[in-house]
Parts: sequence; C-alpha cells; structure tokens
Amino acid sequence: MGKSAILPEQFRETAARIEAEIGRLIVGQRQVVRHVLVCLFAGGHVLLEGVPGLGKTMLVRTLARVLDLQFARIQFTPDLMPADVIGTDILEESETGHRTFRFQRGPIFTNLLLADEINRATPKTQSALLEAMQEQTVTVANHSYPLAAPFIVLATQNPIEMEGTYPLPEAQLDRFLFKVDVTFPSDAELVEILNRTTGGTEPAIDKVADGATVLAMTQLVREVPAASPVTEYAARLVLATHPATGSAPEMVRRYVRYGASPRAAQALILGGKVTALLAGRYNVALSDLQAVAPAALRHRILLNFEAQAEGVAVDEIVEKIIASVAEG
Repeated sequence: MGKSAILPEQFRETAARIEAEIGRLIVGQRQVVRHVLVCLFAGGHVLLEGVPGLGKTMLVRTLARVLDLQFARIQFTPDLMPADVIGTDILEESETGHRTFRFQRGPIFTNLLLADEINRATPKTQSALLEAMQEQTVTVANHSYPLAAPFIVLATQNPIEMEGTYPLPEAQLDRFLFKVDVTFPSDAELVEILNRTTGGTEPAIDKVADGATVLAMTQLVREVPAASPVTEYAARLVLATHPATGSAPEMVRRYVRYGASPRAAQALILGGKVTALLAGRYNVALSDLQAVAPAALRHRILLNFEAQAEGVAVDEIVEKIIASVAEG
C-alpha cells in the first residue's frame, strides 16, 4: 500500500470540519456523530439503533450532504425483495428481435447507502447486503459487479421489541463495524431541536470533503502503527467475551451464550487508529480501544435466556470485560 495523500494534521482538521458542519443541523448526539465518523474513516459500516424520531435518518442524510458522495436510501419493509436492493437481470428485445439480458442496477450501487429501518425487512432481504458489505461486490446470475469506493452502509433499526421488526441475523450484525445506540435528547437539546425544526428556514450545510479525501483518510488510518501490546490487548478483550475461555469474567460465563468474532478485534484496532488520529496522535493507545469497545462489541455478544430474564444489558457485560482485562 502506498503512502497516504493526506497528513495526520490534515486528517484531524478535515474531520473536525465535518463534525462541526454536521453539528449545524444535528443537535447533540456528539458521541453518535463521532462513532459514525470513526466508521466512515475506518472504511466500515455502522448500525444505528433507537426509537423512531431521534434523528437517525437525518444524521445520515446530513453526512451525505457534507460529503460530496453519491447517496441512496432504501426504506426496508416486510415486502421488500432482494432484487429491490441489489438489482436484477431484465430481458430486452432489440429492433431485430434479438433478446438479451441486461443488468438493472439497484440502489446499492452508491457510496453512502442508508438502509432505513433495516430490521423491518425479512431475513432473506437483509441477507442481500452480506456480500456487498464484506466484499464490495454484488453477484447476480453468476456475474459479479464491483461497487464504487468508498462504499458505506449506514443502517438504522428500531429496538426489536417494537411492532413489525425482525432480529438481524448474527452474520449480518457481524458485518457492521460498530453498533451505536441513539439515546433520547436532554431538555436543553430538545428545546434546541424545536427551535431549529419548527421555524421557516433550515441551516445551510456546506460540503467539506469528497470521495477522494475520504479514501485518502481511510488509507492513512491503515498506516497508523499499532504496537504489539495494543493488538494483544484487543485480542484479550475479544477472548474475554467467550464464556469458555479462562479469562472470561464471571458475568460473561453466566450470561453470555456466544462471544465476539475476530471481526470484533479488527473493529477495535481500526476504531482505535481513527480515535488516535482524531486526538492528534499517530500511535494507538489502550485508551483508544477502550473508547470504541462498547460500539465494537455490543452487537457481537449474544446473551443467553438467563440474561434476558434478569434484564442484563449487553453494555454491562462490555463494561465488566473492560474492567477485568489486564492492560499489561
């Protein structure tokens, strides 16, 4: 891999400008915005979970406006079919009567894909995203079509307790670099939301970066060194999510059914690298991994029935893992 076309100082400055521009329209949710940007610069996908009306869709649309990238939205519904996402071959007849198949591209052929309320579609349709999210290709009738770079899926979902939702399959969840919880705004933030959204004008949003800049920032992230103690710490964190390992804390052995996959360790390292660059450092600290651990792990840990019966939250498990795993 060649040297990135962007310097660490430029990375931090550009990221700050993107964050500030998003903040002109999105009230509060600074942690949510930060995690979305970490996923963007790491070249990963992000899953946003929260009840309707918290601005998840607006955040993604605002990001598309700030970045000069192609944007598409798919509203996931129970009757949505895989072909509605990836496209399909259609039969065309020429003027001479010759019939040929032509691939009609679906909305997935874009840079930023908003998969809105992804868990309202059936698992069959959800699985249409698997190949695209992992390999950045789409295969139809034995033909593979590459997706443009960058390609980022920003999916929103409602809590699974809500009416008309399907739980995402584990393989689908694992494709998301982060799962970010969108919480309800505070009193002051809610007042500011009303002031901004019930008036006659909406704040103007300027474009800050383009696709080439995002790709250069993603390449710089890959070039940030992670020392052996950092990668070993990431491995210990992931291993501690598995109840069968000796390093698993008592809470994991009691409440966890399945632990996180190796992709969780990759998410920790990549997220840590972006966090380090955003802090103005060209090296990853253990605190960088701890900062992204909840978002990287919460959707990859499957709780058992006892945890569900006792109301144990997966974030409590993650906090216990971080506290129990030795940093040295």
